[in-house]
Amino acid sequence: MKKQVFCMFAAIMACACIGAEAQAVVVPLGTAGNFAVLGASGVTNTGSSFITGDVGSSPTSTITGLTPVMVNGILYLADDPATTLAHTDLITAYTTAANALGGVSGPADLGGATLTPGIYTYAAIAPWTAGTLTLDGQFDPTAQWIFQIGSALTTPASAAVSLINGASADNVFWQIGSTLTLGATNAFAGNILANTSINLGGGSLDGRALAVNGLVSISVAENINVPLATIPEPATLCLLGFGALSFIRRKK
Repeated sequence: MKKQVFCMFAAIMACACIGAEAQAVVVPLGTAGNFAVLGASGVTNTGSSFITGDVGSSPTSTITGLTPVMVNGILYLADDPATTLAHTDLITAYTTAANALGGVSGPADLGGATLTPGIYTYAAIAPWTAGTLTLDGQFDPTAQWIFQIGSALTTPASAAVSLINGASADNVFWQIGSTLTLGATNAFAGNILANTSINLGGGSLDGRALAVNGLVSISVAENINVPLATIPEPATLCLLGFGALSFIRRKK
C-alpha cells in the first residue's frame, strides 16, 4: 500500500512539473517587475496619487510631483543601477511581447468584449469606445493575455478591465507601439509596456506603467498597485515535490 501511494504521488508531482514547464512565462519582466511606474524620459504627477511598488526613470531620472510618502516602495529620484537594469529588462520584455507568435485579430471594440486567454493583435490603433473589457481566466492560474497593439490605445472615461474566473492582472500584458492614454476614472489592469509614453487620467491601475522611451504622466490622482504573484514558479513546484518524495522515502 505504501509503495502504491509513493508511486501515485511521484506521478502526480512529475505531471505538475511538466505542466508548469509547458506554461512557461512568455514575457519576463525581470527587475522591471519591481516597478509600478518606470519612465525613460521622466515621470510627472499631478494630484494625490498613491503608488504601491517602486518608481523611477532611466536614462532620464527626472521625477516631479511625487514624494516618498506617496510611494509604498522605493522612489528613485536620481540615477541608480536599479533603474538602469530595470530599463534594460523592460526592453527585453517589450521585445518578447511584440514578437510573441500565434496571435489572432482582436475584437472590433475592446469595450464590452469578453476574451479568453491568448494573444490579440492590432496592426495600428486598438479601438475602445466605451464600457468594460472582461478577461475570463477559465479557472486556469496560468492564463495569460498579450495585446499586441501596433500604434496607440486610448480608453474612454470610466473604462474598466474586469478579471473573472481566476484571471490575474500580473498575467496581462499591453504591448503598445506608441502611446497609451487612459481616460478619467478608469479601472485598468495589466502590465503596460509602451514604446513611447503613458498618460494616466485618474482612477486605478492594477498593474504597472512601464515606458520604454518616453514619459509616464499622471494628470489626475491615480492609485497604482503592482499585482502580487499567486502561484509558485515551476522550479519551486518541482523542488517542493522532490522534497516531499524524499520525506516519503525516509518514512518508508
